[in-house]
Amino acid sequence: MIIVLFVFHLSAQELPPIVRYGSTVYGAGNQNWMITQDNNQFVYFANNEGLLEFNGSNWTLYASPNETIIRSVKVVGNRIYTGCYMEFGFWKRETNGTLKYTSLSQRIKNKLIEDEHFWNIINLDQWVLFQSFNRIYVYNTKDNSFQFIDKHPYIFRCYKINNSIYFQAIGEGLYEVVNGKSVLVCDDDAIKRNRIVEIYKHKDGLLFQTERAGVFKFEDNTLTPFYFESDNELRPNSIFSAKMLSDGGFALGTISNGIYILDKLGKIRYHITQNSGLSNNTVLSINEDADNNLWLGLDNGIDCINLQSPIKSYKDDSGFLGTVYASIKFKDRIYIGTNQGLFYKSALTNDTFHFVAGTKGQVWTLFEFDNQLFCGHDLGTFLIGANDIRLIYKESGTWKFNRVPGHSNLILQGNYNGLSILEKEGNSWVFKNKMQGFDISSRYFEISNKNQIYVGHEYKGVIKVSPANDFSKVNAFHILPTPHKGKHISLAQYNGVIYFAGREGIFKLNNKTDVFEKDQHLSSVFKNNEYISGKLNVDKSNKMWLFTKSYLYYLTSGNFNADLKKHKIPIPFSITNPMIGYENITQISDGEYLVGKTDGYFIINLADFKVKSHNIILTNISVNKLNERGFDLSMTDTGELQHDENNLVFNYTVPQYNRFIDVEYQYMLEGQQGQWSDWSAKSSVNFKNLEPGEYTFKVRAKIANSSPENTVEYKFTIEKPWYATNLAWFIYLFLFVIMAYYVNKAYKNYYRKQEEKLIEENNLLLEIAALENEQQLMKLRNEQLSQDVDAKNRELAVSTMSLIKKNELLNIIKEDLKKSAEENSGRSIKSVISTINRNITEDDSWNVFKEAFDNADKDFLKKIKAAHPSLTPSDLKLCAYLRLNLSSKEIAPMLNISIRSVEIKRYRLRKKLNLLHDDGLVNYILSI
Repeated sequence: MIIVLFVFHLSAQELPPIVRYGSTVYGAGNQNWMITQDNNQFVYFANNEGLLEFNGSNWTLYASPNETIIRSVKVVGNRIYTGCYMEFGFWKRETNGTLKYTSLSQRIKNKLIEDEHFWNIINLDQWVLFQSFNRIYVYNTKDNSFQFIDKHPYIFRCYKINNSIYFQAIGEGLYEVVNGKSVLVCDDDAIKRNRIVEIYKHKDGLLFQTERAGVFKFEDNTLTPFYFESDNELRPNSIFSAKMLSDGGFALGTISNGIYILDKLGKIRYHITQNSGLSNNTVLSINEDADNNLWLGLDNGIDCINLQSPIKSYKDDSGFLGTVYASIKFKDRIYIGTNQGLFYKSALTNDTFHFVAGTKGQVWTLFEFDNQLFCGHDLGTFLIGANDIRLIYKESGTWKFNRVPGHSNLILQGNYNGLSILEKEGNSWVFKNKMQGFDISSRYFEISNKNQIYVGHEYKGVIKVSPANDFSKVNAFHILPTPHKGKHISLAQYNGVIYFAGREGIFKLNNKTDVFEKDQHLSSVFKNNEYISGKLNVDKSNKMWLFTKSYLYYLTSGNFNADLKKHKIPIPFSITNPMIGYENITQISDGEYLVGKTDGYFIINLADFKVKSHNIILTNISVNKLNERGFDLSMTDTGELQHDENNLVFNYTVPQYNRFIDVEYQYMLEGQQGQWSDWSAKSSVNFKNLEPGEYTFKVRAKIANSSPENTVEYKFTIEKPWYATNLAWFIYLFLFVIMAYYVNKAYKNYYRKQEEKLIEENNLLLEIAALENEQQLMKLRNEQLSQDVDAKNRELAVSTMSLIKKNELLNIIKEDLKKSAEENSGRSIKSVISTINRNITEDDSWNVFKEAFDNADKDFLKKIKAAHPSLTPSDLKLCAYLRLNLSSKEIAPMLNISIRSVEIKRYRLRKKLNLLHDDGLVNYILSI
């Protein structure tokens, strides 16, 4: 199928990087009237709101001294001169890093012209010139004197060329300042009628850049028109600002058409407008900094164009080109494959892009082989000719192409539904066959030196495919256990070795074991969460490329071993902005590489990718105090801080302004930490609650891959609180000695009292011991008395028993005598009985017993009588006998009654004692 190559044009302009700063970023007014740079490479802008400073990291606005628009700014030595409405003077940096303003116009306030604006400042030797539309004020920095250049109706602008000062007086011509006087240089009508925006040095003469009439050449006092090569395009524009660049080229800022950047011959290198990346089309001021960056003060914002950047970017703002998935330089054309089709442009000129008709849709890859260009497309495979294209395979979409080792007439292609073969027939290529037995999508595949095909699949992993010798079919295939499947994986062959890249790292195939082994050296590029995609790209110059979050890497062969050498370009992924998983880079010349983006592409000139060294600068040290307003420290003196001034913020910067170069910082605080911090893009650090002591703060910077050029140090001391000073410690020691003296004295008194107390206690203990001995003696005596009582009781018991036995014996005798008396009736026997009755009377027995009982237990009868007053003497007798634990049988003779009568008496006694049924009478009596 042949399709005629129709073309559609798309303007292509590869521009240097542009860094855009809106008013919300720098925090000041929209308009910026003049730009200058100091020796530290800080950039200053005359802004509507005041003097605007940018140090590469932070923006600082210094309010206008009289709250008017600052129109002009110029750095001269260590001073920054500014001019505004009815005011001019200079700013000078104090030791704490801030700028302080000194007015010069106040010295000659009465000589100012009413309603004056100071639009321009230039310097020459010791003089600084402040220009308004009415007058030029010449300030002598040595003696602080002023002189004036006036008597001209309207001074448009003044210029410094070849150490000479010129100014244009509208309607009069061009003047030169000589010996403080104005000398007419040119009064040509073209100069009288047209405003001169800038004067350039040109060989032996001058070039006058006018606002609307183009450029004039002034040589040998003759004015003639001068034409740039691009004059026809430039002439319709109104030029408001202009600058001759360090390379001899020119920058022209227009009122409404952006900026033109010309080479030394006047040919347009770039025309940048708001549509192509500029913040605003009105360029009020232009300045080239020390790194050849072009700063633009715009009617709305500030832009920095990195003119010397090795990177040029093409941005597809219209969306016509689309996301770039593939690119290649083929013959004298550069082809771009996007999601919207195939485009090309001339590689020799800055031509426009042309769309290749018939290729609308997704282009996946571009492949050159046998002096033919193949296009892998969603529709299949196209063969691209100079004037036509041919669809040679349309069974399914084509991902990738590969050479077949040993078969120069075959191409293996990976398709949506497996693998297929293209074959050369004559001078062209045709579809030969699909490899049967394998229908898996083959976006990535490589052929090993053993003719094994390895297919990378995001959702399956790596598949090893064994093809037939003629590649007509697949004999077998299986999924390898490692490396594992994953999103955005990739396979690529480099120097005969197949590499796999994924989130787990980079693996390479061991051709002997057919096993993928992890390469620790290469896998280190994905450390610190750097992994974005494993897409690998091999270019014509034998470099293998991959993208990470912070860098663009390319790998080359080692010099003395098989390990690959890593080279990194500090372009973060956020700037490269490719389609993730489809990153692509193509070599288009010896040192130039085209990198596809989602909104266009950019070109890297690897040979020019050199990073200029910059010094790190400490910009500010501030102290924060709780509930108090902070203050800034002097950075030239050693800081001496109070103990509560221990919260410090250090600000530092590297004043470089390249969009594609990152700066990272590393700091250390000696006295708190002994090692460098991790690299960070943050340009400040805060230390809180520092302990008293001596500290040294150190900070260094790394610009892209370059080593730190210098290290900034700042020493400071945090004093101890008053209660921890040496004097305080001396007072503490003095008080301690006094306290020790009194404490010692108090201890002596204490121990003396303790000794007295101990002696007293010992005496008391002796007394207690004596008392205890006495008590012991008393106890012994009591025991002796108890023993005596027991003896007495025993005696009482013996006596009682004796009385009982006696009475029993007498009763027996009496009874016997009674029997004898009855039998014999003798008086003598009766007499004996009477005698016996007298001897066994109760009173006698009781008296004897009572006397003995009182000796043994003299208080018992009193106690029981007191407890029970109703007891009779007979009851007391019974209680006494029961106290001796005598039985009723033993008590009966003592009372001269029967045993039955004793039991009755015992019963009656229980009643009188109010004993319960279960209470024992004897136990109760014994308990009293």
